[in-house]
Amino acid sequence: MLSIGELSRRTGVKVPTIRYYEQVGLLKKPERTEGKQRRYGSEALERLTFVRHARDLGFSLEAIRDLLLLSGHPERPCADVDRMAAIQLAAVQDKIDRLKRLETELARIATCCKGETVGECYVLRSLADHAFCSGAH
Repeated sequence: MLSIGELSRRTGVKVPTIRYYEQVGLLKKPERTEGKQRRYGSEALERLTFVRHARDLGFSLEAIRDLLLLSGHPERPCADVDRMAAIQLAAVQDKIDRLKRLETELARIATCCKGETVGECYVLRSLADHAFCSGAH
């Protein structure tokens, strides 16, 4: 049995986040000692590791809840899981595209500034007036 601190160290999930995951039902309420300290077993460790990895991949808590429910039925086809992964992949690709546009625009405005003073600064003018931007970002 693990304390909440040990569970946190093993998974890299902060103690307040573990408590939050308990509150929202992603983790089962743990057993408690006579002194009211939480004690977690290997199932909680595995589940929290799953949640942490899914969060690292950008899945929402709602999606993680659905994935956990699906993982409890190993006999079912994995089409729903595959669909959820495809949706998350598309969301990540959209974010990457947006970040690339932001990178291009930031690089452009950072190198366009020829002003000697803040009053002549192209970066500040671009931030104040979207018309200075080369396109949508």
